[in-house]
Amino acid sequence: MNKRQMERIRTGQGFIAALDQSGGSTPKALQQYGIEPSRYSGDEEMFALVHEMRTRIIKSPAFDAEYILGAILFENTMDRKIDGLYTADYLWEKKGIVPFLKVDKGLAELDGGVQVLKPIPDLDGLLRRAARRNVFGTKMRSVIHEANPHGIRKVAEQQFELGKQIWSAGLVPIIEPEVDINSRDKRESERLLKDEIFKQLSALAPDVTVMLKLSIPTEDDFYRDLMDEPHVARVVALSGGYEREEANERLARNHGLIASFSRALAEGLSDQQSDEAFNGLLTGSIRSIYKASIA
Repeated sequence: MNKRQMERIRTGQGFIAALDQSGGSTPKALQQYGIEPSRYSGDEEMFALVHEMRTRIIKSPAFDAEYILGAILFENTMDRKIDGLYTADYLWEKKGIVPFLKVDKGLAELDGGVQVLKPIPDLDGLLRRAARRNVFGTKMRSVIHEANPHGIRKVAEQQFELGKQIWSAGLVPIIEPEVDINSRDKRESERLLKDEIFKQLSALAPDVTVMLKLSIPTEDDFYRDLMDEPHVARVVALSGGYEREEANERLARNHGLIASFSRALAEGLSDQQSDEAFNGLLTGSIRSIYKASIA
């Protein structure tokens, strides 16, 4: 494990950029970027176009280690190159930004008010590849829709079981049990989830380190005590469907919580924009998210 990267994640000022839209969400991400499905045929062309989009973001002067601590990649992006370097190496060597990898394969059907992770075939093989590609950590997303104690326990148990496997492979897991921002009982779900997270953390071996990626809580500073737990390197927040302005406002009220935004980061960017317009808009987005993250 890279100690410089760990120190940066633990103590650095900034946020984590989520550039990890996968197969199911890539067409929507491209459409938001101004690329219609008629412009590509098949997965290979689609993934090549989304890599061009991510490359444009990563190579932008706005995408700078002064504001960004880490970036989460999709598996297909990890295996592609930017200027002759694998994406993770480009991020760290050229930008000083810590690379993460999305390892989940999507969500199972709704059951007990939650969606756990689908099985991840040959996770060990993927983790070995990620380590060879100099990836620092991973992330995997489950979703909680209702304050169902049994369902929320299942989500936490699955996340931490996989987290231990990931840590054993030499990578730092981002545990991501998202609470749906539209849930009618979001506050209660957050209370149940925090209790389950503390139970799981207390059962970890002393040397295990994880990160937590959580929805911005209903009650400000609700996750403050998780930040002080010895196993937790950092607590980051997903935008969860909020527009960037609202996500930033909510985030700024939660001291110590930093962003790990995806859609809110890329909001307004377009394939048709000149580099000047693209970089200008991205600069504004990144600086606003950074400002909310260091509040």
